[in-house]
Amino acid sequence: VQLVESGGGLVQPGGSLRLSCAASRTIFSIDAMSWYRQAPGKQRELVAVITSGGSTNYLDSVKGRFTISRDNAKNTVYLQMNSLKPEDTAVYYCNIECYDPPQDYWGQGTQVTVSS
Repeated sequence: VQLVESGGGLVQPGGSLRLSCAASRTIFSIDAMSWYRQAPGKQRELVAVITSGGSTNYLDSVKGRFTISRDNAKNTVYLQMNSLKPEDTAVYYCNIECYDPPQDYWGQGTQVTVSS
């Protein structure tokens, strides 16, 4: 299974981007779908997660600005990012966690740069 991300780029502070992550085939037994990010010199951090039941959770610094959603029919997870700040600059990775069998899938990463 490959996860293909798209939607990254350069945006000015206050702008918006929408990231997409599509699986190359149907994935069964999905437990959760998530977005992580890693800025230069920093550890990878969890930005947002959506469970199979639809519950969501967010990194405190993005609450109210980012929204995670999923389209089960398309095996796709999205991250709508509004009111972007320079500190949101990072490589963003999608992750799909499965429970049967237990397995993790990762995207290749997409660069998001917030700068004037």
